Amino acid sequence: MGNEMVSDGDRRDFLIKLTSVVGGAGVAATCVPFVASMNPSSDVLAKAETEVDLADITPGAMRTVAWQGKPVFILRRTPEQIQSVSASNGVLDPQPDNARVQNPEWLVVIGVCTHMGCVPNKEGPGWTCHCHGSQYDDSGRVVHGPAPKNLEVPPYKFLADNKLVIGRA
Repeated sequence: MGNEMVSDGDRRDFLIKLTSVVGGAGVAATCVPFVASMNPSSDVLAKAETEVDLADITPGAMRTVAWQGKPVFILRRTPEQIQSVSASNGVLDPQPDNARVQNPEWLVVIGVCTHMGCVPNKEGPGWTCHCHGSQYDDSGRVVHGPAPKNLEVPPYKFLADNKLVIGRA
């Protein structure tokens, strides 16, 4: 019984199964790095969120930070600025100020004009886009166009009284 010969059919079945298993393992080994290459790189993940220390921004002052390659304006508003934007009279895209901010003292908006993508300059009350003359108030709402919409509010949340993170809601 120990010297039985394996038939050609059994040998062929074994080789087909072995070849299929080795081929499947090769395909899987090839796919793993390909699929992994579709994940965001570490530099992209680093830009997903921006943490900002607010401690040294005085009332009435503004800081510009980068988030996902775009400028973000962080304005610490004075009580007078908060009072002036409490009403939405005269804005082209009406939205209440309290719907645009989490804390009335802090305004966080993406500093890109909604008309053609220029970066507006802070001038007096609000911002002016010198590309085509759009003007925004201290809530980032458009008061004079051609800009069709208000400055965009990015997702953000306060981690503490003097620290916020942009990119996480």
